[in-house]
Amino acid sequence: MIKIASKSLQDLEFPTVRKQISELCTTQMGIEKALEIVPYSSYDDTIFGLNQTNEYVSSYMQDSKIPNHGFDAVHREIKLLNIENAVLEIGGFRKISSLSQTVNDQLRFFNKFKELYPSLYKTTEEVEYTKVLIERIDEVIDRFGDVKDNASPLLLNTRRAMNLVKGQINSSFTNALSKYSGYGYLDEIKESVVDNIRVLAVSAMHRKKVKGGILGNSKTGSIVYIQPEATLNHTRELNNLEYEEKEEIDRILKELTVFMVPYIELLKEYQDLLSEIDVIAAKAKYARLINALLPKITKERELYIKDAYHPLLYRNNLKSGTKTYPQNIELSKEERIIVISGPNAGGKSITLKTVGLLQIMLQSGILIPVHEYSRVCLFDKILTDIGDNQSIENHLSTYSYRLKNMNYFLKKCDDKTLFLIDEFGTGSDPELGGALAETFLEVFYERESFGILTTHYTNLKMLANELPYMSNANMMFDSRTLEPLFKLHLGEAGSSFTFEVAQKNGIPYSLINRSKKKVERGKIRFDKSIADLQRERSKLQKTTDSLKSKELKASQQKDKLEETNSKIQQKLESYQELYDSNQRLIYLGQKINDLSEKYFSNKKKKDLIGEFLKIVEIENSKRKKETPKEIKVKKVKEKQVLQEAEKKVEVIRERKKEEKKSEAIQKKKEANKPKVALKIGDRVRMEDGRAVGSIDKIEKGKAIVNYGMFTTNVDLAQLELVQPAGKKKK
Repeated sequence: MIKIASKSLQDLEFPTVRKQISELCTTQMGIEKALEIVPYSSYDDTIFGLNQTNEYVSSYMQDSKIPNHGFDAVHREIKLLNIENAVLEIGGFRKISSLSQTVNDQLRFFNKFKELYPSLYKTTEEVEYTKVLIERIDEVIDRFGDVKDNASPLLLNTRRAMNLVKGQINSSFTNALSKYSGYGYLDEIKESVVDNIRVLAVSAMHRKKVKGGILGNSKTGSIVYIQPEATLNHTRELNNLEYEEKEEIDRILKELTVFMVPYIELLKEYQDLLSEIDVIAAKAKYARLINALLPKITKERELYIKDAYHPLLYRNNLKSGTKTYPQNIELSKEERIIVISGPNAGGKSITLKTVGLLQIMLQSGILIPVHEYSRVCLFDKILTDIGDNQSIENHLSTYSYRLKNMNYFLKKCDDKTLFLIDEFGTGSDPELGGALAETFLEVFYERESFGILTTHYTNLKMLANELPYMSNANMMFDSRTLEPLFKLHLGEAGSSFTFEVAQKNGIPYSLINRSKKKVERGKIRFDKSIADLQRERSKLQKTTDSLKSKELKASQQKDKLEETNSKIQQKLESYQELYDSNQRLIYLGQKINDLSEKYFSNKKKKDLIGEFLKIVEIENSKRKKETPKEIKVKKVKEKQVLQEAEKKVEVIRERKKEEKKSEAIQKKKEANKPKVALKIGDRVRMEDGRAVGSIDKIEKGKAIVNYGMFTTNVDLAQLELVQPAGKKKK
């Protein structure tokens, strides 16, 4: 059973990740659930949770978008349904109807696309699909939030009577207004409204002449507001009907409330389902923000994360425009523990936290920002010792706390544990604390636990160098500037650059030299050797990068030259074709001109037409006219060619190998083959070219070839003879 301690979650800042995910939720219940995300307790649950998130992420690239899952919580309504004789308000029923409709949309969608989203379908398949609640509420309440007239026969009759009385009220008021206005009893404004009741504006001197109820008067007392007697009677009748309407509505809503009571558990299921989908959707949105994906989950004991980013650091740097450096780390049965060393501020702790946080995220169903080739196994326990952790309340010093923590590690560590320790062994005497840390590390090693730790202790670096399934690593530094490169290099311990960093920060060299004398000669030599190795590696890395850059540039230039050469060749061919076409047109023009001059002299139309037809026939003889049968045969052949082309694609790959061999042999033959000596006046063309020109000049292995409309300078080796000089083309 997987159980990750809450301390590990705090040390690795997992609560911050939960908070960022909760901010992407759309429902209050989803927010609350997101803030309580913890690693799953079993392997199967973890895989299922990861598949849920991964499927939701994939939905963003599909045409079939997952429907909206937002809803208003119905906690208050569920609470009222549990109270006898309680009646829900209309707004409560509308929330229940909307909730039921949203769930039905989800159920229908995932049932339709269960092959595309199998895990999400499994999430929803146990929830009951029903339209009963929606239909029952729809029978009573309309889309504007009012009880429908036909909700009951009594309500329908009451509202009809109310409409009739309202008409009588308007009619009686209009009659009274017309009557008393004719008598001259009304003020200039004639009517007004008091407490939403239409009244006559009667002059004070005539108030006794108007029958009705006085509802008020103006500030000056010159006007008395009176509701006509007939209108007053109808209004009383309307009030009675409104009371009856309210009573019937209360009865209908109570009946509807009673109908809802058996569905209390279903409503709870609905809320749980939609809030769970809300959390999954928030995880998917978060994955897109941090460019996360689902790596390969393996049951083998291995951890290989490539191009891994710390998600919190990545998001912060994204906002500030700062570059985030990815890390590559590998743990396996052959290399279970990595000891990272090197100067402070080089990124050791961030590397440690990146591995731990990504592992916890993955085991909580959250995708992680790594390369797709990464492989990760699941751990039953993740133990961390990161930070100062000094406890004032418990009166524990840093070292006492860390010893207490190590004791917990010793009880829990096994072959399914990942431990992460920052600054291992610090807080006490370097010699004694280092020795105790070395013993702890040996125990973790014997129990075959996986782990990563950071340290400055030389004895731990040496232990990692001696044991077969443990290795050193260091955070790379520029040895010249002592600036961190934020890259983890496996296989070598890192120098702390203690004296170099001190010198860079302005500490006098005399004091540094005195300090060196106080340290054992062996330790200085060991640290110096490590520093020298790091310097050499830094130089090699720079050389490698430079060579790769030059190789890339050369390749790009080669491609560019080949492209330019191809374009020039195409232009040459098109110019030659244009030249040939123009020459033919000039020839025809001359012929027509000769005929024109001849006709001008002798005026013989018959000879002119004969000669002209002869020219046309000669030109047409050069054109090939296709018969319908030939066109049909041509189409059949084209179809056959297309079919054969598909077959040839498979053969081409094999031929390429043979062609490479034959090309080499051909080049040899061509090299040995005696070439015809070219001279001025020869008609030539470029190898593999169609355009033909004549040589005007030969100088230093190059020839100036005249193509008629233009000339070009070409190597003699690239030309082939078409017609020697002096021979006429047949």
